[in-house]
Amino acid sequence: MTADQAQKEIAKLTDEINHHNDLYYQQSAPVLSDFEFDKLLEKLVALEAQFPEHRQPDSPTQRVGGTITKNFENVAHKYPMLSLGNTYSADDLREFDKRVAKGLDGNPYEYFCELKFDGVSISLTYENGIFVRGVTRGDGVRGDDITHNARTIRCIPLRIKGKNIPESFEVRGEVFMPKQVFQQLNKEREDIGEEKYANARNTTSGTLKLQDSSEVAKRKLDCYVYYLLGEKSKTHAAGIQHLVDWGFNVSPTYKKCTSIDEVLAYIDEWETKRADLPLETDGVVIKVNDIDQQRQLGFTAKSPRWAIAYKYKAESMSTRLNGVTYQVGRTGAVTPVAELEPVFLAGTTVKRASLHNANEIARLDLRIGDYVFVEKGGEIIPKVTGVDVARRQPELVPLQYTQTCPVCGTRLIREEGEAAFYCPNVNGCAPQIRGRIEHFIQRKAMDINSLGEQTIRQLYELELVKSPADLYDLKLEDLLRLDGFKDKSAKNLLGGIEQSKAVPFESVLFAIGIRYVGKTVAEKLARYFKTIDALAAASQDLSTLLAAPEVGEKIAESVQRFFQDPENRREVDRLRAAGLQLESTAREPEKESEVLANKSFLVSGVFQRYEREQLHDIVVKNGGRLVSSVSKKLDYLLAGDNMGPSKREKAESLGVRIISETDFEALLRGESI
Repeated sequence: MTADQAQKEIAKLTDEINHHNDLYYQQSAPVLSDFEFDKLLEKLVALEAQFPEHRQPDSPTQRVGGTITKNFENVAHKYPMLSLGNTYSADDLREFDKRVAKGLDGNPYEYFCELKFDGVSISLTYENGIFVRGVTRGDGVRGDDITHNARTIRCIPLRIKGKNIPESFEVRGEVFMPKQVFQQLNKEREDIGEEKYANARNTTSGTLKLQDSSEVAKRKLDCYVYYLLGEKSKTHAAGIQHLVDWGFNVSPTYKKCTSIDEVLAYIDEWETKRADLPLETDGVVIKVNDIDQQRQLGFTAKSPRWAIAYKYKAESMSTRLNGVTYQVGRTGAVTPVAELEPVFLAGTTVKRASLHNANEIARLDLRIGDYVFVEKGGEIIPKVTGVDVARRQPELVPLQYTQTCPVCGTRLIREEGEAAFYCPNVNGCAPQIRGRIEHFIQRKAMDINSLGEQTIRQLYELELVKSPADLYDLKLEDLLRLDGFKDKSAKNLLGGIEQSKAVPFESVLFAIGIRYVGKTVAEKLARYFKTIDALAAASQDLSTLLAAPEVGEKIAESVQRFFQDPENRREVDRLRAAGLQLESTAREPEKESEVLANKSFLVSGVFQRYEREQLHDIVVKNGGRLVSSVSKKLDYLLAGDNMGPSKREKAESLGVRIISETDFEALLRGESI
């Protein structure tokens, strides 16, 4: 393909994919399957890699990320992002209304009401219709430039199409993690033995500051916009309509109100309805609609006089704590749950609430029979926030956290630095066994979608499946013993199990359930070590594991413990015998030169311009060899920030050359260093 042909094809694919993105995210009317969409995107990625000079500024390939940002530049806002005055009182709103009326000299006015979303504020700048910068609120005057990460949010347009588009304008919005995405993220963290995130807002904030934009893309952030600046609309409502017309994601929950009574009715309406929205909300923002009237009202030192935020009080109820039960997860983590006298809260009847861990029980100083305060926030189940000490009976005694597993009776352990207690009976505790099988068959692992939680329970109780490897020994007559299984459904399940043998090694490694090894770490381990045998051999030496990308001491020690267990090694052998993929098929990068031929490199630390994995690829592409530890045979230790002191000391004692990334770039140019 010629450069001219490539330019035309790239432009055509860019427009086509952006059109399908709009259908999917803005209009909820997709016409392509995920597979068809991915194929188009793969074609564009390949063409842009071959002809990077022809990549369009609104290329949808930016949505998948991949840019590494070591330091986020602090930049000044063109228009300061001021905070709003807050109130929890209807009387305060009426006083605000009186001040507005007085400030407008009795002239008629109306309000624009919109929900106050519990996310992270962002400023989006567009020039000539192209998205050029995304900045966090910061202190309101300056914020962090997170443009690369903002581009991965699929509902943020990269190019605006429409009428009357200003040469330069700014859009304010709220980035958030949808409830469903947050719950799934926490489920995945719990699944690999990590502490769950506390709330969606903090998780969103942390996600926007991740250094690798491809990791941001995986978090599936969303954004509602609510303010247009740099465009001469006469009303705020007109500006919002422009944003809708230009393809921005505007929540359809706003309303114009002609009086403060209508505003209060809107607030009452959404106090319960907001629970059905895909994100958390904590109030309502009320703005004078007319822009000239906003200018007339002006600002105080900290906030506009033409707007105010009404905050909903967190709904809290007091109810009796009847008991505490304990749940056991796949990793053996034991989680306490409060059993409550049923109480109606935020639209539902609450009977159970999260207590998180033993530390939280101690902090609350709980006793069975206490009256406790319960709130229903963004969590899957409500949480206990405090004790109504005034109602405590003197005979109640402090709650003692269980010392034994509630299922198998094994004495619990608590590792140093861990908040949770664990049941160590890995191979004999039913919920742990079933949990490992459920983890093994999930979509991101072996993807056996015809096998569900209830079927796994039946298979376990009938002693047909006690480990993931047992799935591959199942026969038709075994499945016909299950409730609800007929010949067709049994054959479908056997077919799904058979198809899973083609799942790549990266997914198999995630599926076998090594603690702390999530999907991303599993992919990097598989590509680095190539085979399960190489990974097992590497586990004999922690320093070899620590040389792999994304692997710290906690992960390395967990991998080592896994392969030291004879039962785990037998399970891997059985999976191998069943025909699963235990070797990575990821191709080595194509050679670009031999400038590093016959030279060995160990890459360690954090770098300004590269990720370690990028450096590994560059070494191989240019004829070099990668090694996993310091020895006399090592030619270069490529050292970044935060490299372990033991590596440096050993290299210095052996006379190994320690180089920086600048030195490395000089080697690539064929220069001596």
